[in-house]
Amino acid sequence: MQSTARDFKHNAGAALADANLQDSLAKLKVGFSERRRQAAERLPEFEALRDAARDIKNHALAHLDFYLEEFERKVTALGGHVHWAPTAEDARRIITELCRSVGARTIAKSKSMISEEIGINAHLEAAGIAPIETDLGEYIIQLRHEPPSHIIAPAVHLTKDQVAGTFVEHHGPLGFTRRLTERQDLVAEARHVLRQKFLDADVGLTGANFLVAETGSSMLVTNEGNADLSNTLPKMHIVLASIEKVIPTLEDAAVLLRVLARSATGQESSTYTTINTGPRRTGDLDGPAHYHVVILDNGRSSVLGTEMQDMLRCIRCGACMNHCPVYGAIGGHAYGWVYPGPIGSVLTPQLIGVEEASNLPNASTFCGRCESVCPVRIPLPGLMRHWREREFERHLTPKGVRQGLALWGFLARRPKLYRRVTGWANRVLALFGRGEGRYASLPLAAGWTRFRDFPAPPAGGTFHAQWARHGGARTRP
Repeated sequence: MQSTARDFKHNAGAALADANLQDSLAKLKVGFSERRRQAAERLPEFEALRDAARDIKNHALAHLDFYLEEFERKVTALGGHVHWAPTAEDARRIITELCRSVGARTIAKSKSMISEEIGINAHLEAAGIAPIETDLGEYIIQLRHEPPSHIIAPAVHLTKDQVAGTFVEHHGPLGFTRRLTERQDLVAEARHVLRQKFLDADVGLTGANFLVAETGSSMLVTNEGNADLSNTLPKMHIVLASIEKVIPTLEDAAVLLRVLARSATGQESSTYTTINTGPRRTGDLDGPAHYHVVILDNGRSSVLGTEMQDMLRCIRCGACMNHCPVYGAIGGHAYGWVYPGPIGSVLTPQLIGVEEASNLPNASTFCGRCESVCPVRIPLPGLMRHWREREFERHLTPKGVRQGLALWGFLARRPKLYRRVTGWANRVLALFGRGEGRYASLPLAAGWTRFRDFPAPPAGGTFHAQWARHGGARTRP
């Protein structure tokens, strides 16, 4: 996927002006986040499970070499094969060669952010192999030639009417010419079209929520069942996962599953939890004849042992996006690469460089909601602050911002001058109204007020003025 992270500010402006997108995002704000809250409240031990999930991931990362090697031993003993891909290019090459080894012409794919990261679809198409996305959201955006805008809901940026128009355009030649208006009818039409794709596919390509070292299994969590059809019907199953997906045991997986679904969609458990353990054995009724696991590094090993290692705990639930006010205002495409939202603001600079993605760590209010809901307690604001510091050190920050920070620093080191300037600013703003109101527009502040209001100053003046007026007294409850 080609990055447009450098154009984040332009992307964000376009997103804020997109009426269809804003309509879709409005539904997201009251959907996933509320269901997550309710699911957590129904489980008294939820916070303890988050601690346990964090500890499991920390342990796995501290012994990553051991568990990856153990996973490979178990897969090999079962008759499968593990392929190590240091880079995205290596992963693309390995997958293409595996497909060619069985003469594959079509691939049934289930949703995988790693496949987006390495750009496998375009690579396969160039090699004459057709990848078919079978997750409904991924299928819709594949028809529209768009990237996903959310980790778990790839087409959340689209309205129902937009989806209906896409189906008429692409399914019309197949005989589906009626514009549908009901969700269940749209789903039924997509199911009818995709059913033959599953039957025709030579290879199934899936991601993995977890790789279990104890059993050599890959684990998939879905709500549609498309992944099961992708990995049981074709003659070859290829699993594509990154190195941090490995965990020690099935018992650990059970803990992680209890926080994953609740954090992602507010479900107690996803509809399908599938464990794939090697190729079809003698006596098995179904399953692939060939089982391959491609494990991608792509820069992740360089994070181990550093202050940024916590980012590798991510289990791709999307909770940070669902609760982020910035993501909720602009959606995922504005971030300009594979991973949007707070986790994308941390991962993207690591994977494609802070020079390319320096805008993203600044796309945060630092309200802390992302950290407060993360099922594995990733300190996302702190990790974004790390990238802000690297951006400043490398002089990537815009000149105006650097000058503004320098001016603020000058004033902050001179308390008397700071109080005078802020008092003056408070009086100037008071000319436009005081009290508990908000300004819809201000001179020289159109960049802020075009899409959001500005709080009016309190009637009592600045904090310092109020403190001095009360003699520095503290009000006790």
